[in-house]
Amino acid sequence: MSDVNVLIVDTTLRDGEQTAGVAFTTEEKVQIAQMLDQIGVPEIEVGTPALGDCEAEAITAITSQNLNARLITWNRPIIRDIKDSIAYGITSVAISIPVSDIHLKFVLKKSHRWILERVKEATLYAKRNGLYVSVNAGDASRADLEFLVHFMRESKTAGADRIRYCDTVGLLDPLRTYEIVTRLIDEVGIDIEMHTHNDFGLATANAIAGVRAGAKYVNTTVNGLGERAGNACLAEVVMALKHIDGIDTGVDVSQLRTISQYVEIASRQPVSPNKPIVGSNIFSHESGIHTDGMIKHSSAYEAFTPEEVGEQRRFLIGKFSGSHAIRYKFREDLGIELPEDLVPEVLSRVRKLSVQLKRSLTDEELLFIYRSICKDIFPNSTNSDRINNLVYN
Repeated sequence: MSDVNVLIVDTTLRDGEQTAGVAFTTEEKVQIAQMLDQIGVPEIEVGTPALGDCEAEAITAITSQNLNARLITWNRPIIRDIKDSIAYGITSVAISIPVSDIHLKFVLKKSHRWILERVKEATLYAKRNGLYVSVNAGDASRADLEFLVHFMRESKTAGADRIRYCDTVGLLDPLRTYEIVTRLIDEVGIDIEMHTHNDFGLATANAIAGVRAGAKYVNTTVNGLGERAGNACLAEVVMALKHIDGIDTGVDVSQLRTISQYVEIASRQPVSPNKPIVGSNIFSHESGIHTDGMIKHSSAYEAFTPEEVGEQRRFLIGKFSGSHAIRYKFREDLGIELPEDLVPEVLSRVRKLSVQLKRSLTDEELLFIYRSICKDIFPNSTNSDRINNLVYN
């Protein structure tokens, strides 16, 4: 593994909860925080003080758990927000403000100078009170690059410990991400935190590109929850860093599916079966060529083992199955050594039924097909013992 130190900052409880239609209870937020802590996530963004009493209850409940992870809140550059964070037992804050001209002109209707003054004031106040500070450059990927460098330098001078570079609407691509983050680190000399959105399906790729450019922190959410198309997915980022870049984030990957399943239930946001790492289908093989390859060598069509992420491999039988898969399935899962001369007919009926049902077949359906074929071959009742031997032995 690489000796590069990359820290995951999970924001499921803040940006993840901002997914349209999602609202966690205090109990769910505490449970998610505990699970993130148990799997080794070093930093958790736990909420937004400005949301009021309900959020205050959840943040306070989480801080009372004495977790190992650093807990951080999302704050506007307003002293009141920071005071509230302190009151809730928080010692690390994210101070966030948009920096793109789009937001300055049409949303905030403020000047560059106003932005710099607000962030400086809030950062100085936070540092005077002994807080760790991440200054968040909102919509940074659409900001004027010269102003962004100036913004980061001013934040660093005020005491910011790191800068969160936000691709708020997911417009970046990995090459551009690498170029920008490299320049920012070279010109400002401060730790960079990647915050990437998935509007074009590039959140994880852009997060990895940022790490390759020198970013030390990466924002993630469980199952990729977040505004619109979501954020970089925790499981994807951790496993990509581990297997592609050789970087161990310290996260226990064997528990990624467990936390994914809990958040799926709590958020009421179904996880797609083909979701990378945690989807139910990622270790399921049906294609005849793929299944044959997997039977011969377990790494033929898998980038990592199912056991690594707490899963099991499955061979599904359906329209695209081949003879090797059929025989393997019957032998290993059904305890039947399928006679060679029956394979073509079993395969034919499997494919027809799979198309009719529009899915792979269950073990019971496979047995039904086999019994039907046996009865066709031995229609007389006097052959019942022969049929039973074929089916059950």
